[in-house]
Amino acid sequence: MNWESVSAFINMGGYGTYVWGSFGVTAACFAFELLALRARRRQIISALKAGD
Repeated sequence: MNWESVSAFINMGGYGTYVWGSFGVTAACFAFELLALRARRRQIISALKAGD
């Protein structure tokens, strides 16, 4: 698609709020998952070092 300007690209024909909002929610879910995995990994390593 050809966009007239950057603002037209961001607006996405009136659907920009939904498009960029869904990208934002997805990015937030990925970030949360990565942080949760990091915390779980640290917890497992601590448990293994403690001998539990």
